[in-house]
Amino acid sequence: MIKKCLTILALLFSMTVVAAEYPKVLNITYVKAPFNIQNMVMKEHRLLEKEFQAEGIQIHWIPIKAGLNQVRGMAAGEIDMVSAMNTSTLLIANSAGNRIVIVDGVAHPDETFALVAKPSVAKNLLDLKGKRIVGPKGTVLHHMLLASLVQSGMTMKDIDFVSMNLPASLTTLLSGRADAALVAAGGVLRAQAEGYQPIVKAKGVIGTNLVLAARADFAQQYPHLVDRVAKVNRQALAWALAHRDEAVALGAKEHHISLEEAQKLFDWSNFYADLTADDVKSLEDSQAFLLSEKMMTRPVDVKSLFWPKAP
Repeated sequence: MIKKCLTILALLFSMTVVAAEYPKVLNITYVKAPFNIQNMVMKEHRLLEKEFQAEGIQIHWIPIKAGLNQVRGMAAGEIDMVSAMNTSTLLIANSAGNRIVIVDGVAHPDETFALVAKPSVAKNLLDLKGKRIVGPKGTVLHHMLLASLVQSGMTMKDIDFVSMNLPASLTTLLSGRADAALVAAGGVLRAQAEGYQPIVKAKGVIGTNLVLAARADFAQQYPHLVDRVAKVNRQALAWALAHRDEAVALGAKEHHISLEEAQKLFDWSNFYADLTADDVKSLEDSQAFLLSEKMMTRPVDVKSLFWPKAP
């Protein structure tokens, strides 16, 4: 009888520990753009659902098109983890007091971010002085635009910048209601097909970095879950690299583009997983620039942004 009671108590204790270590629901974003193959593979193959099946954790996928919506959702406690956030947005969010930590690498897609215009309108940034440029504020594209303006001896005051999300930016450009637009991945390809050309690309202007990230308080409360999501993120990348044709086909389906276009975006993305000291240095350089241009209100300890610690 005593042995039976001890067994029941041990089982109850085990259940209590599991309940403390894991939430009932994981709220994680589904972000396809620019071409986040890990996220697409994870969702398509139900990798997270399988990983946490034994714990009974419900995976709630939250589709996101605008990067700032990820920050707002995390600030409100409605999003626990984001599958792909650019580090410019992450720095700006932390500067504003929204603690978000970097969990794992996703991509260095310098080729997928661009400012485009028709050659008849502008061949370089100086040609866009006083003209309307549309794009998402507070993002890596905004960072790229500002850095390229500085390189050209201009400021944001020299252009008419209107903030809007990526789909709206492309639509506005193609309808003739803007002179140039900040676009990414499939948007670059669509614009080129309509006769627009990149005036600036992130490559050579800023280093871009997309990362798997989590709310800092969530990571502290559920460290084992966060570590396992990072593990699944790596499994998804390993599968994509080992089954490239299938991964490209999945990306083409999700983005509604051709296999040839999907192949190009796959090549442009520079997928990775292991964060390095170079990533730390890149964030420090980005922070210095964002502070100088007042896109960040106050500095943050960059090394504290890596979970569980900086490389």
